[in-house]
Amino acid sequence: MPDKPLTIATYAAGASLAAITLVYVFGPTFFLDDESANTSSNSRKKGVVGLSNPANDCFINSVLQALAGLGDLRTYLIRELHRRDLDGPEIYSIDAEKLKREPTLWKINGLQQGLVTKALKDVLDSLNERPLYKKTISARGFILDLEKAFRTRISRQQQDAQEFLQVVMERVCEEYHAGKTARRKARTAHLPDIQAEDVVEAFKDVERASHQRSTDGASASLEDSQHTEKPSDEHGEDTEDGFPLEGRIESQVECLTCRFRPKPSVSSFVTLTLNVPYETSTTLNKCFDGMLKIEYIDDYTCDKCRLQHAVEVKQRELGLARSSEADKAQLKSELSKIEDAIADDPEKPPKDVRLPRNPPKRRITRHMRFVHYPEVLAIHLSRSVFDPGSISTKNMAKVSFPETLSLGGILDHKRYKLVAMVSHIGVHSSGHYESFRRQLVNQPYSTPHSFGTDGVYSVSNTPGVSVTHSPRVSADTNGSGLGPDEVPSPSLPPISPSDSSLSSQPSTTSSQKNRSITSAPRQSDTSRSTEIRPTNIPLQKTGSRLSKTQSISEKMRLKRKVKSAENRWWRISDDKIKDSKTTEVLAQQKGVYLLFYTLVKPRDDLEQ
Repeated sequence: MPDKPLTIATYAAGASLAAITLVYVFGPTFFLDDESANTSSNSRKKGVVGLSNPANDCFINSVLQALAGLGDLRTYLIRELHRRDLDGPEIYSIDAEKLKREPTLWKINGLQQGLVTKALKDVLDSLNERPLYKKTISARGFILDLEKAFRTRISRQQQDAQEFLQVVMERVCEEYHAGKTARRKARTAHLPDIQAEDVVEAFKDVERASHQRSTDGASASLEDSQHTEKPSDEHGEDTEDGFPLEGRIESQVECLTCRFRPKPSVSSFVTLTLNVPYETSTTLNKCFDGMLKIEYIDDYTCDKCRLQHAVEVKQRELGLARSSEADKAQLKSELSKIEDAIADDPEKPPKDVRLPRNPPKRRITRHMRFVHYPEVLAIHLSRSVFDPGSISTKNMAKVSFPETLSLGGILDHKRYKLVAMVSHIGVHSSGHYESFRRQLVNQPYSTPHSFGTDGVYSVSNTPGVSVTHSPRVSADTNGSGLGPDEVPSPSLPPISPSDSSLSSQPSTTSSQKNRSITSAPRQSDTSRSTEIRPTNIPLQKTGSRLSKTQSISEKMRLKRKVKSAENRWWRISDDKIKDSKTTEVLAQQKGVYLLFYTLVKPRDDLEQ
């Protein structure tokens, strides 16, 4: 008898340990990914990892938290590092002796090895963990890797989140192009390593692309902008998915006098800077109009008008009687060359012809358009107001921004969806940064199904099988799983038992529904089915109609569930995590600073 309570306690402890093991093995994120877990505010607050702020690092923490919510960026980081692991380190490394001979090769070596790419993936993976308790990490490791890649210290004096984002994204983009160039050189040379001269030339291409991104389409001059093309393989075709934040803008000018349009200049960007009008309130579309609208520029030298002016001047010189025969022959030759240049390409004047000085000035128009839409559109709203006579101030205008952003024309229409945002509270010289992230975790970073609210030993189906599909697994004559006259319902993703209304009903109800839509009714259910079903409707069509009705209702329930999940956000201020809604995010019009939109794919449009 004295040992009986001890035995009972031992059995209870063993059963509890077994239950905990089952939940941990079969549903490790059950309390995080399940809908029932989101009913508690305490559990939601523990669903994301925070960042510590030891030395005014809110501008770093806010950017990293926003990047952690970009599923396309995380997919790229996984794919890029996996590709480098498969290729081997010899493709992306430079020999130590070459590094000693060429001191500048350390930059190329760091770009090819993807130092910042790996460091960014590690910190974003840590921020996307699903902790069971409140957890806070430090971004110091990522900062040290970033300083190691640049061999310099990151200044914390200015504390600008946009500059930090620009530095990180430009570096990751340059590492992508450097790695792609190394792979192309290796495939072309059929060698396991890269020659030093090829590496230097590749680095020059990366430097030119970096300089081009530093002067984006909004601020690039007309004469200094360069034409950059997307890297391609040895066959001239792009075979790799590019950097998701990299886009390209085309700038086109047109002379209002001769209507000549030179070749457009294309500039790439990783963050798009939009100037906020100095008004009380404005919209994001007006900020885009300020960059994409038609702009009129005076005192511009048109290449075609310059050549036409040269033709007029030389024709007047040719008509002078004092000109000798040799001069006339020279003038005729020059006129012929200039006319050929006008007909072929006015941007390439003949080199051996002296053009007259002081060409006429013309008025031109300039407009810009997107030629490559990035998968992730990072928008920077420039609020700085520079006054030569005083210190810089912050533009406190309210900027309303939509949840769904439409860009492009009729033929190249693109839709973007807001997934993250960074706001700034304070003035130009001081303040605090906060980030907002959607609480949606893209696959495969979360468990898509759980055991539901009924627990592991519930009578509902397994997580991988939908309850709504069970009526179709009935006796049939064509071997397709459906009746001879039954029309298959639209395909739906698997639904966890907690999401189905059938899981809360008794098991007899499910069996009755299964028997009512079978193509061959049982003897025991004949009288019941004839009483409920009209006599002029065959049994198979009745089952098909019920199946369609159930599919439609379940699809509507899925839409409501997804919409409810997308309405949940995290408001992150360093290590402080709060719940938020879409309306609260869109209300941050006075402090919105950085916006992150993801491109809506055609498949996403069909699901919506």
